[in-house]
Amino acid sequence: MHPALRETLESVDPEIAELLVAEERRQRDKVRLIASENYVSGAVLAATGSVLTNKYSEGYPTKRYYEGQQYIDRVEQLCIDRAKALFGADHANVQPYSGSPANLAVYFAFLKPGDTVMGMGLPAGGHLTHGWNVSITGTYFRAVQYGVRQDTHCIDLDEVRALAKKEQPKLMFAGGTAIPRTIDFAAFADIAREVGAVFAADIAHIAGLVAGGQHPSPVPVADVVSTTTHKTLRGPRGGMLMCKAQHAKAIDRAVFPGLQGGPHNHTTAGIAIALKEAQQASFRDYAAQIVANAKALAAALVERGWSLITGGTDNHLILADLTPKGVSGKIAARALDAAGMELNYNSIPFDPRKPFDPSGVRLGTPSVTSRGMGPTEMRQIAHWMDAVVTAPTDAALHERISGEVRELCARFPAPGILL
Repeated sequence: MHPALRETLESVDPEIAELLVAEERRQRDKVRLIASENYVSGAVLAATGSVLTNKYSEGYPTKRYYEGQQYIDRVEQLCIDRAKALFGADHANVQPYSGSPANLAVYFAFLKPGDTVMGMGLPAGGHLTHGWNVSITGTYFRAVQYGVRQDTHCIDLDEVRALAKKEQPKLMFAGGTAIPRTIDFAAFADIAREVGAVFAADIAHIAGLVAGGQHPSPVPVADVVSTTTHKTLRGPRGGMLMCKAQHAKAIDRAVFPGLQGGPHNHTTAGIAIALKEAQQASFRDYAAQIVANAKALAAALVERGWSLITGGTDNHLILADLTPKGVSGKIAARALDAAGMELNYNSIPFDPRKPFDPSGVRLGTPSVTSRGMGPTEMRQIAHWMDAVVTAPTDAALHERISGEVRELCARFPAPGILL
């Protein structure tokens, strides 16, 4: 935190200031392996904490319901133009507050309550907003889910096609939150066309890899593409929709006035900066290193007897089944956190355990890659992880490893953190 900001916070609210400093220290001193997290740049942090948070801007650039938009309009238009240029999209809406509202806007743009939506089931690696029953998307719409093969844990596109022909969805989603392999967006688009469905590609996890040329882009083949703007894209927590020109009005109306009021202008500015950063050649190198690090970490874990869903990874994400290690995902995740390595427990396909105490853990490499770590560090992290999971109740071991983790992190400064 900048000293001036810290001084201001401490003078107004020392309790919050203390918690913010503690969180900064935690992010500095731990190996952060949650696949959906990252570090933003100092510039993105500055924008999200700027005076833009003071301004209401219902509507779209040049078509607002409040005056005083001269500079806000330019900020949002820059963000829109950069999104379109980076991803090659006809149209972009940068106002969704996050990924779930962005996905809900897709429903509002194309469906009526009770219409059929088809998405990947949550236990197989999909997202809540793709029609899962505890989500509004599985309550107000008729939802059908496809999964993965039990033998490979990969999507069987023949099964997806057969299910689509049987259920005749009006909207079909591809993408998810725990998919370690390349998604064949073109094949999904073909299936959607066969049944007359709108095809939505959710790239929330892999947007940075798409922008950096490390994953095939769905933009040329999808009717609409939804994404968060954090995760691998390394922006602030927000959402974004991109679509074909013929769907632009429907998408814009669904976001505003359909679901939201005024956009969060400080977030829009942060997204615009992140998109500019993603246009640089260095970002392509960063995206490639994310994947190289994930592959190195996966290989090192396999060498230590870990069972990985699909056997490895093509992207930033690793999903591990800890059953052969004799420990649950929750116990492992908490032990690893105590040892300075942060990830999340996660269900695996066909998991016999309950979601709140599942068999697996999910981890990824965006954050450690942002710090400049490489394959050598991934092998060391795998060594520490295996030691902790092998002895999940050994507090002395965890304390020793957490000290070693702090020493490693000190050699790789975290972006945006000045502590």
